[in-house]
Amino acid sequence: MQQTALYQTHVALGAKMVPFAGYQMPVQYEGVTIEHDTVRNAVGVFDVSHMGEFLIEGPQALALIQKVSSNDASKLTIGKAQYSCLPNDTGGIVDDLIIYRVKEDTYLLVVNASNIEKDWNWIQSKNDEGATMRNLSDDYALLAIQGPKAVEAMQSLTSEDLSAIKFYNFVVGDFAGIDYVIISATGYTGSGGFEIYCKNSEVEQIWDKVLEAGADFGIKPIGLAARDTLRLEMGYCLYGNDIDDSTSPIEAGLGWITKFTKEFTNSEALKAEKARGPERKLVGFELDERGIPRQGYDIVDGNGNTIGNVTSGTMAPSLGKGVGLGYVPPIFADPGSKINIQIRKKAIPATVVKLPFYKG
Repeated sequence: MQQTALYQTHVALGAKMVPFAGYQMPVQYEGVTIEHDTVRNAVGVFDVSHMGEFLIEGPQALALIQKVSSNDASKLTIGKAQYSCLPNDTGGIVDDLIIYRVKEDTYLLVVNASNIEKDWNWIQSKNDEGATMRNLSDDYALLAIQGPKAVEAMQSLTSEDLSAIKFYNFVVGDFAGIDYVIISATGYTGSGGFEIYCKNSEVEQIWDKVLEAGADFGIKPIGLAARDTLRLEMGYCLYGNDIDDSTSPIEAGLGWITKFTKEFTNSEALKAEKARGPERKLVGFELDERGIPRQGYDIVDGNGNTIGNVTSGTMAPSLGKGVGLGYVPPIFADPGSKINIQIRKKAIPATVVKLPFYKG
């Protein structure tokens, strides 16, 4: 198991450490609900340094990115980021990722921890253009400072105007006494805030100063369990649960990041799928009775026939009810549709709802 640069810090804070994507990661400190509520109402800090970072550079960088990614990266200007995915050759998704345009011919790709090697090999296999690729994953750390008080709590640590960084924008500036860190606003929680990309050698200093600056605002360290409940309340996909090598971006509701204004891997097949309509769709649902839906549970119709399965599910702390995501045939996909979640021997009624679950 690998460890992030803050491993000993988490242990000293009493975090429960678990294996995740090849790393020993903090799953929780005080408890999931407390940590979840801290991010929704105040500010929390996550160590997500297990994520992967690739630098794609040179005159052919954009051509390579356009070929391997579903979104249109030509729309990116310096200081802007874009959510995208890497389609595979068979209709599925290699990974979802965020693309940052750092300089004219320099792009930073941030990928999921469990897919670093897979993504690197995939992009490299498509690099006929000769773009320069560098894998920075082992050298860089990433902190996510999330919550409605994040900007106010952290402003004293930087000369940059944090309130001016719009969603999916970023700056390269000073933070917590370190020059040249990336400060971005691409949060995964739905409660505002930003992320700090820095070198492993710098992250301990930044972590300490973040907790110090946020003390008056109720800041707490937050584990991966609350990160999962927060993202699920927003209906955000998690790779390995809601999307994978066998799910298409069209059926996963990611048509908005699948732009057919250009050619990319498997674009013709995905275009055809969009035109005819997918055979199943990823939907959000809320349980009508008490219960907790879990990944892998069957989704059944009124006659007890299995029509799909739950890909993510939890008791949503902000809502006090069971919610989840899952794939169902299009006939069951409209908001208001009635489905049932098979929890042990009982079929619990549920209603398909428009995402996000958490409206803020």
